[in-house]
Amino acid sequence: MKGTGTGALLAAFCAGCVAVLVFHQGMLSVLVAIGLTDRAIFPSGPTWPLGLPQIWSIAFWGGLWGIAYALLRPRLPKGGAGHWLGAAAFGALAPTLVNWFVVAPLKSLPIAAGWQFAPMLTGVLVNAAWGVGTALFLSLALRRT
Repeated sequence: MKGTGTGALLAAFCAGCVAVLVFHQGMLSVLVAIGLTDRAIFPSGPTWPLGLPQIWSIAFWGGLWGIAYALLRPRLPKGGAGHWLGAAAFGALAPTLVNWFVVAPLKSLPIAAGWQFAPMLTGVLVNAAWGVGTALFLSLALRRT
């Protein structure tokens, strides 16, 4: 399963979902523990309009971003530190910027976390961790086939 076939894109979706649960929320746990943020870990509040727990919404969007990462992956460095830095940069930039400048205004929230340093850094770090996790899980999935 190479390239961007259906199987690879399904693997990317799954990798992105699992990376939210392990890496994204893992990094958030670290940031809560050191006092950088007080955001809820594995948030269970209902989302609109379906009322699903927030963590499942985040995981779903992580899966969609996983597909975006898989489509970009052939243009990133193939191995070594560059591979992981590219994944971290993708995570830190793409979902974070969309959240700050598209999602936040749609939800009537301040853009870019209100330009507050700690919330902005939290977004960058949890999404960078997600990017590395997605790259790891996708690499493992593609290696197994």
